[in-house]
Amino acid sequence: MKPSTKAIFRRHGLRLDRALHNWVYFVFYTPYVKAAYKAINLVERRLTGLPLVGFLAGAVFERYHSKVLSFEDAKKILLLDKDLVLGYDSAKRIIPYKYANKLVIKNPSLIAVMDCPCKKASKAPCEPVGSCIAVGEDFAPLWLEHCAHNNVRQITSNEALAIIKTMRASGHIQQAFLKVGTGGVTGVICNCCPKCCASLAATRVAKQIDPSLSMNAQSGYSVKARPDLCRQCGACQDACPFDAMRMTEHGRLYNKDSCMGCGLCVDACPNKALSLYADSRKLMPLDIDTARAALEKN
Repeated sequence: MKPSTKAIFRRHGLRLDRALHNWVYFVFYTPYVKAAYKAINLVERRLTGLPLVGFLAGAVFERYHSKVLSFEDAKKILLLDKDLVLGYDSAKRIIPYKYANKLVIKNPSLIAVMDCPCKKASKAPCEPVGSCIAVGEDFAPLWLEHCAHNNVRQITSNEALAIIKTMRASGHIQQAFLKVGTGGVTGVICNCCPKCCASLAATRVAKQIDPSLSMNAQSGYSVKARPDLCRQCGACQDACPFDAMRMTEHGRLYNKDSCMGCGLCVDACPNKALSLYADSRKLMPLDIDTARAALEKN
């Protein structure tokens, strides 16, 4: 048994079911996500009207979900120079889910990247495929020891940041994923394509059943604009994957409720008219400094 496999069973203790799930999830990453896609398509085609489906979706989303990250928040995670151990987020201020909501990254300088299973499961994957990032010893060793078939490789924090910059330039958002079956901790940062991402697709379908359901928690940021700099060019609308920005004959319209706070519109604005701010009416951002202040006493 490889060292990373032994570590999984130690982490989960008596919950052998979760340990096995943890192992299967990453070792068979692409077929796992392909199966998830089939389930999502089945629900969308045939089962959206069944009340039980909404209940089951809610239960799944409590155990497998994500937190959207701004570039700066992702950067702080990748540049950690010491272990991060925070949570549980019992007040659900940052991660609004019941179970998988600890911020734990041990040995953060150990980073790996491998092919995105959502893109490989897609019929028309966007490039580059190598865009899923594991940070810390809870995830990177397992990938490096078991996932050669997904072109895994160890990288530095600067290489990881370069990948994120490249992915943002092509319209990908960053999400930190948390899952009960992998220990309920963070450490996986995915560069998610709105067209390929299984979790974004699951949320889209779930909202047809219950608009309150979401697998993807907002970053905690909203967008503010400087009207004196805005030229109504429409670049923000083109960049936004959540239809939160729209250009009309009356000017730019911003839907704060639809905005996930990813910051792609800010990146795209050629006149630097847009910026992110921490919105007190939304969740707290997964900013390491803010998270420490909120959770280190828990």
